[in-house]
Amino acid sequence: MSKSDDAPVVAQASARSMTGAEWSMLLVLSVLWGGSFLFNGIALKEVPVFTIVAFRLTFGALALHLVIRVSGITIPMDTRSVLGYLGMALLNGALPFSLIAYGQTLIPSGLASILNATVPIFTMLLAHFLIAGEPLTGRRVIGVLLGFAGVVVLSAERAFGGAGEWIGFLACIAAALSYALSNMVGRRLMPPGANPIALAAGQLSVGALIILPVAIVVDNPFAAPLPGLASFFALIMLALVSTATAYILFFRLLALSGATNASLVTLLIPCWSILLGTVFLGERLGLQEVGGFAVIALGLLVIDGRLVALFRRKRVPD
Repeated sequence: MSKSDDAPVVAQASARSMTGAEWSMLLVLSVLWGGSFLFNGIALKEVPVFTIVAFRLTFGALALHLVIRVSGITIPMDTRSVLGYLGMALLNGALPFSLIAYGQTLIPSGLASILNATVPIFTMLLAHFLIAGEPLTGRRVIGVLLGFAGVVVLSAERAFGGAGEWIGFLACIAAALSYALSNMVGRRLMPPGANPIALAAGQLSVGALIILPVAIVVDNPFAAPLPGLASFFALIMLALVSTATAYILFFRLLALSGATNASLVTLLIPCWSILLGTVFLGERLGLQEVGGFAVIALGLLVIDGRLVALFRRKRVPD
């Protein structure tokens, strides 16, 4: 993927500070996506991985198409837009959803969400090579190194265990890389100025078409017993709240503040995921997980730059 002519505009949007309204959107989005780890954890007790993802994407897309039909919104269908839907459907939907759900069968949902917090680290690295005007400055290099140091803390002694936990660990890291790649695709191929509901519907629709055949062949869901009430409720919440509603917010935030700022949502997601997992799933995270998240969070705050700038201003004498 080469740098396009409009890349400087994209870079400018990505590098600027976010407004109060954008921070509010980021907070709400973190709650919606933080809940997805809880809903996955509940549904996985009775429903296979690909069936969960297929339900999430299919019913999320149907809900958005209903909104589009009522409101008269038009979904862009030019070649660039369709390619964008395809790229986002794979990299920001079907692939990472499946990897995270699978990872949660092997590791706690809180740990999975912490690993997901590495998305801005990968986004920063990719933006350096793929988006003009977003070089790896000294501050960003320090932030990236801190982020990977946090991953090292989390992975210490895991990769050498025999319980298979490291497979879930790597699956969630791969999902984070997929999300980072999708940020690049979204900024380059999603039509500028398009309605975020239309963009979300396009992505989810294509994602459903990708994952439905996989779920039917691998899981054979029609031959399985119906899930219980708790699992069914979790699937509905995944589709309508953590997918349909969340992606409307995500595309709006991506258009307003850029790929790097939008990816900061993953810094807040673990806070909600850990809280919900502790309350509803009885999960407990140890000092290793807390320490790893603290190092990753420090790296993201250094990358963001606002905390560093505030510290420097306080040190300047009046």
